[in-house]
Amino acid sequence: MSKRVTSRKSLTSMVRTRAAVLAVGLGASVVLGAGVATAAETGVSTSATVTAADAVHTQAAVQAKAAAVKKAAAAKKAASWIDPVAKYTLSATFDQAGGMWAHKHSGQDFAVPQGTNVMAAHGGTVVKVGPNGAGDGPAYGNAIVIKHANGKYSQYAHLSRIDVRVGQVVTTGQHIALSGNTGNSSGPHLHFEIRTTPNYGSAINPVTFLHSMGVTV
Repeated sequence: MSKRVTSRKSLTSMVRTRAAVLAVGLGASVVLGAGVATAAETGVSTSATVTAADAVHTQAAVQAKAAAVKKAAAAKKAASWIDPVAKYTLSATFDQAGGMWAHKHSGQDFAVPQGTNVMAAHGGTVVKVGPNGAGDGPAYGNAIVIKHANGKYSQYAHLSRIDVRVGQVVTTGQHIALSGNTGNSSGPHLHFEIRTTPNYGSAINPVTFLHSMGVTV
């Protein structure tokens, strides 16, 4: 008697379990069917929907990468040094002797046409501007001196026009002036110096310095 009862209980349990499994399967089929029907009604396949989503994620990733590259390039530019003019011919060199100077030449001359765009060779703060070499003497004509974070100063002379003011912060490559032929000059060019102080008499070889900063002069 007990064996038959046990068998009936086991049979009942098996039936209930199978019914539950079938119900779960039916529910999944209904849900899947509803999804397929919805996709069919909208005219978009599930694979197309996935593809569109992937495209959106891919585009977002590409845009994020481009923004990161642009930011890195801007940071690199801000940290770098450049030539103060884009196209030029080198003329009088640093420490060159000659009758044009009371002592040896204190900078590097870049022969360029009158009115050529003059750029900040590196980011910094303008500390001197004006005629009379911005206080360094009439031989320089109109001049600018910029102080840089590494303790060096760059000087730009013989300018036809000055477009910055004392205290102004400039970035690498920013327009600061137009080249000219003012002061003790035999023709249009930019006189460029690297100094250890803002004043005349502290110049070092600007070409050697720019080379050390990775600039091809």
